[in-house]
Amino acid sequence: MNMQEYIAEAESALLHTYNRYQLVLDRGDGVYLYDIEGKKYLDFCAGIAVFALGYNNREYNDALKNQIDKVIHTSNYYYNVPAIEAAKKIKKISGMDRVFFTNSGAEAVEGALKAARKYAWLKDGSTDHEIIAMNHSFHGRTMGALAVTGNPKYREAFEPLIGNIRFADYNDIDSVKAQLTDKTCAIILETVQGEGGLVPAEEGFLKEIRAICDERDILLILDEIQCGMGRTGYMYAWQKYGVKPDIMTTAKALGCGVPVGAFLMTERVGQRSLEAGDHGTTYGGNPLACAAVEKVLDLFERNHIIDNVREVAPYLEKRLDGLAAKYGCIVERRGAGLMQGLVFDRPVRDIISNAMDRGLILINAGANIIRFVPPLVITKEHVDEMISILDTCIV
Repeated sequence: MNMQEYIAEAESALLHTYNRYQLVLDRGDGVYLYDIEGKKYLDFCAGIAVFALGYNNREYNDALKNQIDKVIHTSNYYYNVPAIEAAKKIKKISGMDRVFFTNSGAEAVEGALKAARKYAWLKDGSTDHEIIAMNHSFHGRTMGALAVTGNPKYREAFEPLIGNIRFADYNDIDSVKAQLTDKTCAIILETVQGEGGLVPAEEGFLKEIRAICDERDILLILDEIQCGMGRTGYMYAWQKYGVKPDIMTTAKALGCGVPVGAFLMTERVGQRSLEAGDHGTTYGGNPLACAAVEKVLDLFERNHIIDNVREVAPYLEKRLDGLAAKYGCIVERRGAGLMQGLVFDRPVRDIISNAMDRGLILINAGANIIRFVPPLVITKEHVDEMISILDTCIV
């Protein structure tokens, strides 16, 4: 079948929950993707910040193939070596103490919320505790993650969601303080808001929230699903600020394409929250997914991925700033590391479509923002190639 025939088949079979671009992708190599007709695309999306190592990494592929030949799934009734090794390595890079592997970022958020509620319940036996989340945040599409997602358009058709959620304004500590009550058990936020517009947390804001949590025995949950795994030039974005969470969520680049996430917590929270029988997953922590995590973490260290981000990110910022200065329709450039956004005074879907026609894959973050989350192995030459294409698409 040709491209349009495949698309027609998809539209007749798949639930229409995505407005997809008219493109059927077939394979990838390095930082490039190819459609089923062989056309080449420079990828500045990376599967929405997932494929940090680029496509067709031979060592990564071989690690998965080797594990497939051993065992893919055993369930959590038993231990498996890849999960043990992956847990040891993620503890080392994150500085956290306890790990629960999930199948996705949304599931990681669900587990984090349950841990926070159980922590509070063990203190006083009450079930009316409250969680403060941020306006313009995005934490996932499942019912718990949706409840703390600060965008009413995502929530309203599915209400009532889990209750006792209060929303504050990101980077506004007075707004957070206004939502505090004696029932507050946790504060959840993204260290860098992704869907909300590529907005990093201000250092003072994050430190004040940490101080409030310490003073009141409130748990700080940091969502690092998109901004973690090296994307900002640190393994986890909070490490730049030195503000350690009590619970952290991670996913996306953790498996570099294999569906896997995790929530992690300090030993204090681990000993005073979820117990045997409180939480579970059939597939979470399976040998195949954890073999991916283990190899990803090895390759991050061996290939100096963080160093590359710190070298290339300032150049990307410079080139994006150049575009912003050139075009009056670009309001600003913002972001952190290789997680950048250009804010326009108009919707950007046509620009993204034009770029795709010219062999460049981009995505948006809201109607007016182009989001740049490329593989973390890109070079300055790839940045130049991207800018030269994008420059022809802005009118």
